[in-house]
Amino acid sequence: MATTTPGPEHTGAEATGAAENGGERAAYAKTAAVDRETLLEIEGLSKSFGTVHANRDISLRVDRGEIVALLGENGAGKSTLVKQIFGLMTPDAGTITIKGDSSRIKDPKDAIRRGIGMVHQHFQLVPVMTVAENLMLGHETTKGGVLDLDGARDMVRELSAKHKLAVDPDADVEDLPVGTQQRVEILKALSRKVDLLILDEPTAVLTPQETDELLGVMKELAAGGTSIVFITHKLREVLAAADRCYVLRQGQVVGGVDDLSNTTTSDLASMMVGRDVVLRIDKAEATPGDTVLSIKGLQVKDDRGLGAVNGLDLDVRAGEIVGLAGIEGNGQRELVESIAGMRPSIAGSVHLGSGSDSVDITRAGARDTNNAGVGHVPEDREKHGIVGGYSIADNLVLNRYDEAPFAKGFIRDFGAVRKHAVELREEFDIRSPNVDVPAGALSGGNKQKVVVAREMSAKPRLLMAAQPTRGVDVGSIEFIHRRIVDARDEGAAVLLVSAELDEILSLSDRIAVIHGGKVVAEIDGKDADRTQIGRLMAGDSDH
Repeated sequence: MATTTPGPEHTGAEATGAAENGGERAAYAKTAAVDRETLLEIEGLSKSFGTVHANRDISLRVDRGEIVALLGENGAGKSTLVKQIFGLMTPDAGTITIKGDSSRIKDPKDAIRRGIGMVHQHFQLVPVMTVAENLMLGHETTKGGVLDLDGARDMVRELSAKHKLAVDPDADVEDLPVGTQQRVEILKALSRKVDLLILDEPTAVLTPQETDELLGVMKELAAGGTSIVFITHKLREVLAAADRCYVLRQGQVVGGVDDLSNTTTSDLASMMVGRDVVLRIDKAEATPGDTVLSIKGLQVKDDRGLGAVNGLDLDVRAGEIVGLAGIEGNGQRELVESIAGMRPSIAGSVHLGSGSDSVDITRAGARDTNNAGVGHVPEDREKHGIVGGYSIADNLVLNRYDEAPFAKGFIRDFGAVRKHAVELREEFDIRSPNVDVPAGALSGGNKQKVVVAREMSAKPRLLMAAQPTRGVDVGSIEFIHRRIVDARDEGAAVLLVSAELDEILSLSDRIAVIHGGKVVAEIDGKDADRTQIGRLMAGDSDH
């Protein structure tokens, strides 16, 4: 397998990557190299869907007790590959050998029987069931003719203690934080006595603290002989936890790294995309103008009728990016939806503009809020960002389809809609055969670009970007970050909401930390300290 070598010059981003690498390796010491059993070996694996070659002639191996990362852009074929290992798909060609057995993996049940476990990107838990009930689901045991729930509870406690994954066996899954649900998923896989654990984007919705915790658990499992294959877009995690990595591009293995000790995040990003990638945006100092968004004493309830936003105050000015940092579930989603007119508030006020220009949008609906100059990149692009069955062209005018130049009275101008879409497709690098393709057929990164293109092309006074790069690859992250900074430089006020602390630190001119539905601290972006912000996010206001 190929090994990356540093380029002739190291940029500032590469230096940052190297610093991250060294720091993380101090936290997660590598296991000494030893001769190990080959647990998984793949040779010549190929899988196509019609004319699309998702995997092409892939060969790789995973030894016992090692962590191997799979890297690649959206659509590179990573998920297709691991689904074949877990028996969710059947290869068109090639072999998958598990512990010397190269017989076909018939289905997930067969994969589990052969010691393979998988934690999917989207959790496969039943929300209304308890942790213990979820763990025994699919291999239920009985005692005296009834389900042995006591045995399931004991199993949870035993696995929790063994792998240092504290979980209450009697807690309902729907009441657990996302990080704890991730633990349940891992315990569920481990309860089947796995030799190989596949993790698909395991940290996509975790906080920095939860991520560090999970990486530690992964190292513990590997030290105990469990092999791990994990997919991630977060390169810092690869350097922190992986022994080796493979890089996929357009369905093929294009390289990898056998020794990550001298590798930077920039090296990995370049291998993934095939060009140099800027991981930390170099931006000019902000020159804030008048207040564009003014929030006073806002109170908003969540879906269960409980207080999510509890008397929040925040101002965002023209020409600045304010990053809202916080552990998920502290009111960020409800705050953004309330500002966007998607969720009613119960007290407080939201104004757009200042002085005589001020417009009260506290109780405005989504359409009126948009017309007032608010652009919204929602955190759930599938649910609130696009209409999957509509074309790219139609999605790009979802909020302006009945306005000039896209309509004349009650008649839509399809020529204008298409011309607009062709221009934005080129400007925002939306990769598709044409603008008539359904948006739902695009990769995650390209769907996100459609949303970003629609919202930014309208030149909003206030741009709210909620989790703008969740689940997208490094090339798309670089592009979206650049466009957010461009919007700021063109005079927009930007409210950035992200669970990615690195994203907040990289982009924000000012950071507002939210905890318990309130802003508990505001910090100048230049003075931001990762550790201090992490403590504030966790509710520790004494540091």
